[in-house]
Order: sequence, then C-alpha cells, then structure tokens
Amino acid sequence: MAGTLLWKRRYWGDFSFIKAHKADEAGNLTFRLSANNFNQPMASAGKITIAEVEEIVPLGAIPAEDVHVPCIYVDRVIMRTGHEKRIEKLTLQKEDAGAQLSDSPKDRIIRRAALEFTDGMFANLGIGIPMMAANYISGITVTLQSENGILGLGPFPRPGEQDPDLINAGKQTVTILPGSSLFSSDISFGMIRGGHVDLTMLGGLQVSANGDLANWMIPGKMVKGMGGAMDLVGSKGTTVVVTMEHTARGSHKILPECTLPLTGTRVVDKIITEKCVFDVVEGVGLVLVEIAEGETLDTIKQATAAGFEVSPELKPLQQIKIN
Repeated sequence: MAGTLLWKRRYWGDFSFIKAHKADEAGNLTFRLSANNFNQPMASAGKITIAEVEEIVPLGAIPAEDVHVPCIYVDRVIMRTGHEKRIEKLTLQKEDAGAQLSDSPKDRIIRRAALEFTDGMFANLGIGIPMMAANYISGITVTLQSENGILGLGPFPRPGEQDPDLINAGKQTVTILPGSSLFSSDISFGMIRGGHVDLTMLGGLQVSANGDLANWMIPGKMVKGMGGAMDLVGSKGTTVVVTMEHTARGSHKILPECTLPLTGTRVVDKIITEKCVFDVVEGVGLVLVEIAEGETLDTIKQATAAGFEVSPELKPLQQIKIN
C-alpha cells in the first residue's frame, strides 16, 4: 500500500471539567441557550467528571426532557457563588447595519458575497465579511448555522439585549429567530459532516489554483485553534465560498500552491475578492468569471500568482442592489 499510515493510541482523560447552568441533587445537568457547546460530550469522556454549576436544585426541578447530561456521568458538582458571567466579544447591532455601502474593497466584496444566498438554504458564515453579507439578505429565507450549536441565528443584539449564554462560534453575542434550535456541538458537527449545510462562506489567508485553502494560522503567531473550518470545508455537498482581499500588503494570496498550513485540500468552489470572482473548476483550476470596474486582465494577472483561465462569458463584478 502506498503512503504512510499513522495509528494513534486512544486517550481516555482522567478528568473532565465542564460547566452547566443547573444541577439537581442527583447530579443531572442542564445547560442554558448556546452554553451546551462541547460540555455534553465531554461529560462522558473522562474517568471523573467535575461540573461547575450556577445553581443546585431539588430532585424533579429539572424536567426529565430538559436533562442534557444524565447523572451517571457526573462525579462531582461544585456550585460557584458570586460569579459574574463575562462576555468575551460583546457585539451589538449597528443602527446603520443595512445602510448604503461605500465602494471600498471590503464593501465591494460584501455586496458580491450577498448574492451567493438563495432561498431556503442553510448557511454557515465566518466572522467578518461573510457575517456582514448576511445583513443584505432580503426577500428570501436563509437559515444560519453556528458550529457551537445554533440553527436559526438572528442579528446581533441591540444594546441591553445581549446574553452571555447566547454567543456564536466566534464568541460574539447573537440573537436567535423564531423557529431556531439549540443543541450541543457534536450534533452541530453531525449536520456539517453529513452535508446538511448548503453553503460555507469564510475568509482566507491563501487559496491555491486547485482550491486548497489556508485560513487558520500563520506560523510563529499565537492561535487558539483551527475551529470548525476543517470540517466545514471538507463536507461533500457543501459549497465553499472564500471572501478575501485579493492581496495582503502587496503579497499574493491566490497562489499556485499554498505556503501556509492547510485547512483543506481541493475544497474551495469560489473566490470573491474586490477585483474579481474566480470559480474553481475540477480538472481546470481557476476560471475568471467576473471582473470589477477599473480592472483589466493584466491587472488581475499581476495581482494573482496562480495561472487562470478566462470564461468566455466573463461579466462585470456583480453587486447586490440595496434599497
């Protein structure tokens, strides 16, 4: 057999430390809003599970259908008092969230990215430009999913409406819409890996000519982790759209091959920049399908290290109409 196989030993943790909203006297646990996260599966992953809770209630106070972690998994319960919940990334709704955009590179990308949404789709959006593009969804229904366990994300909260137990995967405060659902992260990744998410839109550090993506780390810089991007881009049946500025401080970002650690290989379907739109076509590579006003084939070639084909139906960079 060609190639190298790596067999890794299973590890069973000695302790699992989790945080819940309430515990009853038997040790059954319940979580509030999106705070379930990976707490639920982690409760079963250690030899001894220790749960920090905000409140301990009598038996029966947590209805059986609201028990997220059965007491069989819980060995210790600690009630924390005098604890103020902190919000790591307070993100509030701006009054001009749907206002007229400028012609800056960032806004040009947002206006083009907003055209990727179609009626009835389920979409997962990265922070920044993808999430901002969602402000311009109009006249169609798009259900937004977050890896930490939300289906039916709403807009960012207004001042005073924020809740520390309701955040997205980027730790930003959010709201939920009528008809939304909340669940654990392992259920969320089941949706993603099962191909139930129609569109993933996220930023990129580099994209290669064959659709490889690098977007999670720069060597030598501190990074908390890769997040859910590897699962999001690796799911069959999910369209992957990368939104990013065409170059970074004069350096190419669209390359023959990525030089940064990869998020996924041959996963990108479309690249949207302020200069143009590329489709990534299997067996062909990059195909230029849209070009911004003021750009020429020569300027695109200068800004793009990877080679590309030009669609015979090349058209101007499309922009969503804003009323």
